[in-house]
Amino acid sequence: MLEAIHNFEGDSGCRIDPRIRRTRHLLQQALEKLLEAKDFESISVQDITEAATLNRATFYDHYSDKFALLECLVARQFLGLLAQRDVKFDGSCPSALRGIVLGVCDYVAGIPGTERQRQLEPHLESAVVSVVRQMILEGLRQHSAERKACPEMIAATAAWAIYGAAKEWARMPERVPSEEIADTIMGLALPIFGVDGAAAVGHHQTIARESLHR
Repeated sequence: MLEAIHNFEGDSGCRIDPRIRRTRHLLQQALEKLLEAKDFESISVQDITEAATLNRATFYDHYSDKFALLECLVARQFLGLLAQRDVKFDGSCPSALRGIVLGVCDYVAGIPGTERQRQLEPHLESAVVSVVRQMILEGLRQHSAERKACPEMIAATAAWAIYGAAKEWARMPERVPSEEIADTIMGLALPIFGVDGAAAVGHHQTIARESLHR
């Protein structure tokens, strides 16, 4: 899985030394630039460090290998998308999960279907699922409640379910809009939290219709 989601800026209130953050950003930027011209498999750690004007020892101080760097880059991009939309999940309102579902759908749909991108798919998947799992887990931990399973298991199950459903939707030749499929995915995911998915989605749709007529 992802090499420490806590590497990301703003995650969990984790304070990272500005120098560490700057170095990681340089490495991520270097990889992002290289990916515009080369296949990931052909990019070496040496290529990355030269592009970032850093040495190999510095690279390994922050990442175990180029795969760990890639996953952190993808996770940062996905977190940026969620931050732009002000998506939060505090565990108190299941419908708040919808913002995460929409974010995953839109991110997955935006991945080009090229051979180069297909090579990266396992790492994209790992990164996005890790971000979603962590967001859900933090939300669940904010609210103590009787649950049939531990928060970690619920968060992991929900994250994989959301990503898997979004991925399947993105592959459909004539897919419906993300706003529409989000309700379907919500209906599938909410029972994992012990919530009646159909009732929660119906409630959300009622509120949405009422807001349109105001």
